[in-house]
Formats: sequence, structure tokens, C-alpha cells
Amino acid sequence: MNKQIFEKSFKRFLTVLQKYVSDESDFWTIKGFIDINKNLYTISSDTKIISKILEIHIFHLINKFAKDMGFKMELAKEQNYYPDMSFVLKKDVNIKFAVDIKTSYRD
Repeated sequence: MNKQIFEKSFKRFLTVLQKYVSDESDFWTIKGFIDINKNLYTISSDTKIISKILEIHIFHLINKFAKDMGFKMELAKEQNYYPDMSFVLKKDVNIKFAVDIKTSYRD
């Protein structure tokens, strides 16, 4: 597994993630939170909240991508440590790719 193959596969995978988290108009599929009393709370624009929601929402897809590509996924040992996750090739643990999830504002 070389860098170019991983990068090409990951970029293809990002289009899958984009379709999963957004509708046809590029609006998020998640609109807020619900508590046990069925109160609804909209998502704020705080990037920490948005990042965590994205991580939770897409984690299973990222894990599947890693497995399908022959990688083991390792998460950061502590909060705010780089990278958020590392992909470690099962056949050769010396081959690793770091992935860090970032959010930003977009017009």
C-alpha cells in the first residue's frame, strides 16, 4: 500500500461521507439533538460540537473503510491530540496514515 493508492481511495471515500452527512441541497442530515423527554435542540455553530457530531455520525463508515482497505484504526489516546485517528496496515504495521477531522465555516 503506497501513499498514492491510499490518498486516491480516501478521496473517493470522502464523496461517500459527503453524501451520507448531507442531502441533495448540501444541508446536513442531522439537525439537532433530542433528550429523553423528547425536547429538541438545534446544533449550534460551535466547531467543537460540529466536529464531535461528525465523528459520531461517520465513525462506523470510517471504521468500515479502514477494514475494507486492510487497516486497523487507532484513535487518539487523549482529547485534542493529533491525529484523531491513524490507519495502520495490518500486513505491515510500519505503514501508517494519520487522519484528523477538521471543521470550518463555509459560505
